[in-house]
Amino acid sequence: MADKSSSNAYWAANIRIITISLVIWFVASYGLGIILRPMLAGVTVGGTDLGFWFAQQGSIIVFIVLIFFYAWRMNKLDAEYGVEE
Repeated sequence: MADKSSSNAYWAANIRIITISLVIWFVASYGLGIILRPMLAGVTVGGTDLGFWFAQQGSIIVFIVLIFFYAWRMNKLDAEYGVEE
């Protein structure tokens, strides 16, 4: 990454990935687990309602998936801009 414009493009892509990941995590944990829980009360998963499931387990699973997605996507981005390890 030799020039400033390439560096700026790299960091803009990095921030975009982080922002998208945080929005997905927010929707899964806060949105589905707290705000939309009354609407999800009629749907059952494993003997409990879907809102409770997202509050207790679903948001954790989404977070773990996001960790692997971020690592995979950043490895691709690093290779694209020539800053891989």
